[in-house]
Amino acid sequence: MSGESGLPGHQPGEFEPVYRANVAAITAYFARRCADPQTVADLASETFACAVGSFASFDARRGTARSWLFGIAGHVFARHCQQAAGGRDAVARLAGRRMLEVDEIEELASRIDAERAGRALIARCAQLPELERTAVELVDLSGLTPTEAAAVLGVPRGVLRARLFRARARLRNEHPNDARLRKELSTDEHI
Repeated sequence: MSGESGLPGHQPGEFEPVYRANVAAITAYFARRCADPQTVADLASETFACAVGSFASFDARRGTARSWLFGIAGHVFARHCQQAAGGRDAVARLAGRRMLEVDEIEELASRIDAERAGRALIARCAQLPELERTAVELVDLSGLTPTEAAAVLGVPRGVLRARLFRARARLRNEHPNDARLRKELSTDEHI
């Protein structure tokens, strides 16, 4: 894939390996936020539609394809929340949906259920500052490296690492007897 060279100008056909490597992680990202399989599918599809449309300008020197996709997913979800809060475009969103097949709904419902622990961790992080909350999610739930998460958030790697360490320590202190929480949080030696 010439995209590994870091030079802009990728061809659309080179996007398939990027899609295949990241579709499960991006779907899980939305499954932690939405309980409706159709919404999860729509948001994941919108993310990849935006990504393939701008793939020619992707520059690996600025971060990995995975961090780039999570950045797009964050923007897609923010736009979704704005539209939902304002009640805008509800009819247009429903009209533009591709109705899912029964097996697709079941698969997405399983993914949503599998992300239950992730949703619980996000809820525990609600009192953390946004950067710390997002750092925990990207690294501990989505599996990005701290370097990738820093690229998604547009902060220096050292800042991300310090915030991640602080967030994990705070969560452990606030929930000292929660074995599940300790399992969900990666160890600080990896940051």
